[in-house]
Amino acid sequence: MRTSLGKPPRLPVSAIPDGCAAWNEEHARAWAGASVPWWVPVRPRKWSVEQAVMGAAIAAFCLLTLTDLPPYLIALLPLQAVWGLWRPEVVRFSAPALIAAVAVAMAVRVTTFSWPVVVWAALLLVVSVTATEFRARARARQRNSALAAADGGTAVLPDADGRVRRGRFLIGFGVVVCVPGLALLATSGLWPWASDRQATAASGLFVAGLGLTLLFSGILGRRRALALRRAPAPVLRVLVNKDWHGDAVVFAADDTAALRPLFTVPVSDLSDDNTADEDDDDDEDDEAELAELLDGPEDDGERGPLREAVLYGVPYDGAEVLLVSAAEKPGEKPVVEWSTGPVRPLAEGAARRRIAADERTAARAAAREEQHLDLVEAARATAQAQTPAPVRQWRAGGVDWLSSVLAAQWGLWIYWIAGDLSAWQLVVVFLGGVGGAVLLAEKLRWRITADRTGLWLNGLRRPTHVPWDDLRSARREAFELKLRWRGDGAWSVGAPRWPWLQRRFGLTHPYDALAAELTALHTDPALRPTGDSNERDRGRPLWPLATLLATVWVAAMAAGQGWL
Repeated sequence: MRTSLGKPPRLPVSAIPDGCAAWNEEHARAWAGASVPWWVPVRPRKWSVEQAVMGAAIAAFCLLTLTDLPPYLIALLPLQAVWGLWRPEVVRFSAPALIAAVAVAMAVRVTTFSWPVVVWAALLLVVSVTATEFRARARARQRNSALAAADGGTAVLPDADGRVRRGRFLIGFGVVVCVPGLALLATSGLWPWASDRQATAASGLFVAGLGLTLLFSGILGRRRALALRRAPAPVLRVLVNKDWHGDAVVFAADDTAALRPLFTVPVSDLSDDNTADEDDDDDEDDEAELAELLDGPEDDGERGPLREAVLYGVPYDGAEVLLVSAAEKPGEKPVVEWSTGPVRPLAEGAARRRIAADERTAARAAAREEQHLDLVEAARATAQAQTPAPVRQWRAGGVDWLSSVLAAQWGLWIYWIAGDLSAWQLVVVFLGGVGGAVLLAEKLRWRITADRTGLWLNGLRRPTHVPWDDLRSARREAFELKLRWRGDGAWSVGAPRWPWLQRRFGLTHPYDALAAELTALHTDPALRPTGDSNERDRGRPLWPLATLLATVWVAAMAAGQGWL
């Protein structure tokens, strides 16, 4: 279901620069036809980046345990896959460096290269370098196509002299990630065994490489954002709306039916910078850049309407742009939005799949909303038929215990295959066990208590109080029950769900029922509890159970290592 039907809201004439040409469908299709082949990844989303990093870490571990490669090759080979997917600009430098590193290793005979390693390394180099060259040439073609469509029209950007915040978060985040990697690298020579020294050096190089990737991404984005502001930029009239992630989706100026999205770009609304608090603006920009990095959460399923807009800058894969679009409501000022991430073109097939996916997502969102409203009405009717209780409580149930069992399987699997662990592996297993103990404690013992003042959520050290007036929503999202309140506060707990079985047998997931009850209490004060809860009602802190589970884990690992 698309929300772009009807006549798009128009921009005021004063917001359209002189000489601004319309990016019509003919020029837009020529621009889209200049994109890379379908097999070249240009739209790495959260899951693909996460999988690439996890796959690279697993590959590095395999190289560490199965080969005698030097640490710099153990780190550089897997990182090549991450850069090829996420940061192709690095490949032009990393590929020659990798070839030189292999040549040096072979020349000084520091290791022997087995055929599988050579074949996979060569294949990785060929694929990453080829994809990078395809993207570089497509960028040049798209840049030339967009400049031809602009027909020489340029304009000074709104707020071109304003403070540039683009890239600040990624630069800081990259520095933070680099620190532990460099620390591991610096202390690798202190380990008594050669295998531990090699593992520590390789781990340090790998983590530092990820940190440098983030740092480079921030620097590159900031550099392109500064270049956009230095001189009058090409301008094009387009149509724009927002997708499920809050990114801007750009269409040709005459594509009023939104049949062919051209590209997406994450943006941040800076139209009210002059009146908002500067620190708040910085926080919003950091959140926008983090959302762009992690692909952002799904919103409430509502997209904005298709609107007229002026695009400042030359759109191509990786570009920075600015959008001035018509307001959604009549009489309001145009919306000025800077890009917080790069332009990502949509190929023909990807555009068709995106439209189909949007329609499916809209249908699912509508069905989910309808089910939620039905459950809320049922919960409200049940509560109205009863006398309000002084205090109400909800706690972990069967689905949470099942989720805990599934999570514990990972610990049992690690315990089964661990065998004799080196010192650095013991550190990793210990930290993983402590994190798992905290997770299990929260899954097994979570409790929500409602009284006349609001909700109480038990935690590791103390309960969190959410007044009724501060509560924003209580919803089941994917596998999680999620509560949100003012000040960006949030609480969630996850458990498995099987939609097909629920529809087949007419079952309601416990999280759906609980979210409906909390929503009914939130929206109808007459149904809320009438008393005050005490400390016992709110549940005990979870840290004693987490400590017990962590102790059991450490004892089990120690027994497996023969220390007990």
